[in-house]
Amino acid sequence: MHIDDASFDRDREQVLASAAEAGVRLMVVPGIDAASWPRIARLCDRHAGLAPAYGLHPLFLARHRPGHLELLRERLGDGRAVALGEIGLDFYMEELDRAQQQYYFEAQLDLARELELPVIVHARRAVEEVLLALRRFPGLHGVVHSFAGSEQQAERLFEMGFLLGIGGPVTYPRAKRLRHLVARMPIQFLLLETDAPDQPSAGHQGERNEPVRMLGTLQAIAALRGESPEAIAAATTANACRLFGLQAHG
Repeated sequence: MHIDDASFDRDREQVLASAAEAGVRLMVVPGIDAASWPRIARLCDRHAGLAPAYGLHPLFLARHRPGHLELLRERLGDGRAVALGEIGLDFYMEELDRAQQQYYFEAQLDLARELELPVIVHARRAVEEVLLALRRFPGLHGVVHSFAGSEQQAERLFEMGFLLGIGGPVTYPRAKRLRHLVARMPIQFLLLETDAPDQPSAGHQGERNEPVRMLGTLQAIAALRGESPEAIAAATTANACRLFGLQAHG
């Protein structure tokens, strides 16, 4: 969840309060570029339920410099980050240089392995390429967020110990492949996410997404799996705490 985004500047406290009241009390806030890291650190300092992650996101390639990798190492060195992310590959945006994306992605995977941190991975139109990169760094663990690959690709991620982040897209009836996967996948590899302010759920197209809408995602997944929302919430919270080394809040 990118609660540090400028779209929340006007009402961030109310958005977080509404989420907490609905039971969404523990959230990871991933970085997208070097400029975002201090902002995220300050925000997580103020809110006990927010945990920071730092990374260089492929969509913001023009903002990245090789020197930012050393700054990232320093930022992660204080031990407060729960993950390295958001990192990855985006082949949907054709103007983004693929070789540069690969350079930053693999450099950050190497750093995550060195520091023994989980990774939060973006893989848009690039799931196969992400899989190939992850295989070059055995021992890593993490989550592929907003997963949109095949069941076979998901199984390969499970074999490597990676989880799938599932958010608003699963609430759309037309997302048949994703809904089929979520209905059948092992629960221990499932994480809930919002990606707020992006990826709103069905019925909220064109609106700013908010963390409280995770409840709609939870209900959709529970219905698809034929399980209670309480059971899915308990399992996915335990998964997140295990992956990121967090303590659940009551």
